[in-house]
This record gives sequence, structure tokens and C-alpha cells, in this order.
Amino acid sequence: MSNFLSDTTKFVNKALKHSTLSPGLANKIITCNSTYTVRFGVRLRDDIYTFEGWRSVHSEHMEPTKGGIRFDIETHAEEVEALAALMSYKNAIINVPFGGSKGALKIDPSQWTKKEIEKITRRFAQELIKRDLISPAMNVPAPDIGTSSAEMAWIADEYRKINPSDINAAACVTGKPANKNGLEGREEATGRGVQFIVREFFRNDDLLKQIKLDNDLSTKSFILQGFGNVGYHLSKFLTEDDGVKLIGIAEYNGAIFNEDGINVEHAKKYFTKNKTFEKYSKATFIKDASLLLKRKCDILIPAAREDVITEKNAEGISAKLIVEAANGPISYKGNQILNRKKIFVIPDILANSGGVAVSYFEWVKNIRHIRFGRLEKRRNQLQLNNLIEAIESMTGSTMPKKYKDNFMDGIEEIDLIRSGLDDMMIDGFQQVKEEFMSNDKITDFRTAAFKVAIEKIAMAYDSIGL
Repeated sequence: MSNFLSDTTKFVNKALKHSTLSPGLANKIITCNSTYTVRFGVRLRDDIYTFEGWRSVHSEHMEPTKGGIRFDIETHAEEVEALAALMSYKNAIINVPFGGSKGALKIDPSQWTKKEIEKITRRFAQELIKRDLISPAMNVPAPDIGTSSAEMAWIADEYRKINPSDINAAACVTGKPANKNGLEGREEATGRGVQFIVREFFRNDDLLKQIKLDNDLSTKSFILQGFGNVGYHLSKFLTEDDGVKLIGIAEYNGAIFNEDGINVEHAKKYFTKNKTFEKYSKATFIKDASLLLKRKCDILIPAAREDVITEKNAEGISAKLIVEAANGPISYKGNQILNRKKIFVIPDILANSGGVAVSYFEWVKNIRHIRFGRLEKRRNQLQLNNLIEAIESMTGSTMPKKYKDNFMDGIEEIDLIRSGLDDMMIDGFQQVKEEFMSNDKITDFRTAAFKVAIEKIAMAYDSIGL
């Protein structure tokens, strides 16, 4: 068993010690229902290349099951099973009515052209579709490491070709381009969700008191590990919207540090162009990126891969708060050390669930066949205009354009998506907090989160007579 899968199971078992579930039901929740391996050939470069991929279904207590597809040369079946399990728990915490699933293709995307990736993706999709491992009603993938909206569009197109009479075909996958039945806000969703979780944490003085922080986010600093889609968006939102100071960015080939702050857009533009921070002039370059994690900061946000913080480096972590924007970035033993050091950890199954929340919105939009806000937009605008006119009539003055514009803001689809996401993240956070604060035997937020998720899944199984 891989460390990632083993650690995930250990986290669940720790939470189960605080539950009253029967051993049989507990084992059912832990156990991954099925993992499918597919191997297929693709003719490329005057030869046939064979690829290996997986789709794991952890729990079908609710259907469809949901989880991303990653393209990664380092992936393997047990990693996929661990990720599928995390999807079950994420969905449960934020009340998304899906089971947990995950997929992966063992490939290095950088070694292939865009046209070749398209051909490979379509073949992989065909193998999954004919086994009902991609379907609006059974299993709905989304982007993950190494994939994007482009791959999702190709997968959706393949599904439509194979199932031309399925009226809900567009809902077979989420994370599609906005102009291909996708949703504005899906690309930013995981990062936006992390922002909402950080904001909510800083609204809770009883939690802040435990780590001796005040509630003024604008005076806080953070270090980011992983500057991909999630890391970029969450750092952009935290710095621009909340005034949090980004003082360090760690990537796979080095890190940068500037205690006076790093401009997110400038750093992103440089890294995208050069693929390294080595000669970045606006901050100090650190060749060994792992050293950055030990620098003093208020918030540390791992936003890349699993096992970034382990028993080998956890002792040196000095942040007061860690927010897991990645899946499984802290090992079980590393987590034990952080708990002993009284470092507060907001776990992945809560913090990075924003992606699946907005994927749920996209799926709902696709099966409803109408965008959010379409029916009520003009009516809402008319009501707001009438209200403004009434205020102006009663006061005898004209409302300044600036205030009118602000008053009318917030009725586009993207505004509704962000509002819904914020609500789901806050609701999930407060459920976990209630469990954490009400149970003296639970000493960390992760255990509380897993207990909340496990008990919701157990209730779902109970409702179907299992």
C-alpha cells in the first residue's frame, strides 16, 4: 500500500475511534468499491504507443460519483484510490450529492504535442465511456493535475458521439470551457474556495485564540507551495481582495522569498515564460524549495502535491496556520508532529473542496439546460431600478452612478456561482467547527472533518438499507 493511501486510511481510522459506527459499516466506508485499469494503444509518430490509465470508484452511497482525471507520469493505482476516497469525504462535508471517484492516465503531457494529447485523451475517454466510467448519471470527471478545460471538452465530445441520444450528454464531465456548456468560475473554483475558507477561519475568534492570531487578515503573511492553477488563483484572491501579503512561492525547481511581498501577476508572468524563478529579480531565489516551508509566516498553503510535509520536515515548520489547498500534502506522521506543535491545520477534504462544489453547479446547469440567473435576471434588475427610483423620489436627490452600479452588481451567473460557493464552504466549515468544539476528545480539525464526512456517508448507506 502506498504511503498516500495508507495515510488516508489512518486519518479515517483515527476519526472512526470517535464514532459509534459498527465495524462492518466502518470497513465498508473505508473500502474502495472498485478500481478499473485500462490499457490501450494509440497510433502516433508512425508507431503504436500503449498507455495505462485508471478510474477508481470509492463510494456509490450517492450517484453519480465525481472526481477529476489527472495526467501524470508518476501516478499509480493506489494513488488514484486514495484520491477517490478523499472525493467521497469532500463531497459529504459540503453536501454535494455525489459519491467519490478519481481517474488518472500515466503520461508526461510535456512529451507530446497538443494534437497528440487530444488523440490520446479521446482514446482514453472511449475506453472509460464504454465501461460506464464516464456518464452524466454514473460517473462525472473533471480536470486535475495535467488536465484542463481542453481535455474535458474532448471527453465530452467523445461521449456525445458514442451517446448521441443522451439529452444530458453535456453533463458527462465538468470543467469544460464556458463556451462548451461549461461554467464561468470553474477554473478559479478551488482557489476561490480556499480563499473563502481562510476568510471564514479569521471570522472565528475562538479558533484564532488557539494559535494567538487576531482577525485582521490584511496584516497577515503567507507562503505558497505550488504555483499552478490553484496556487495562482488563491494567491491572487488573498492578496488583491483581502490584503494578505504573499512572501514566498515554492515550486518544484526552486523558490523565491521577499518579506516585503511578491506581486502575484508579475511572478506568474515570469514563471510561465521561464519555467523557473532562478533569475527572478524581485525576490531572493532559494534553490532548495523545501527550505522555504520553514520560513516564518502566519499561513502556509501547500497547493501542489501529496506528502510535501512529512516527519522529515514537519518539525521545522513555523507557520501558525496551514491550509491544505492540495490533496494529501501532509503525511500522517507529519500531521502528528504539527498537532504536537499546536499548528492549526485546515484539511484538504474541507479546504480544497471548492472545485467539486462548482463542478456540481456546472452539472446542475447542464441537466437543467439553462444557465443560472436566466429566468430572474431582468425581473431582479427591474425591482432594483424601482427601488432606486423610490429612494430618489423620497429623498429628493439622485443616487450617484457609482452607488447605482454597486447596487446593481451581483446578478450575473459568475456572481451567483461565487455566492453559492461561499455559502457551501462556510456551511461545511461551521459543521466541522461544531464537531471540533463540542467534542473534547477530538484535538484537531482534520479528525473532526473526517468524522463529519464519515457520519454523513453512513447516514446515506443507512437510508438505502445497508
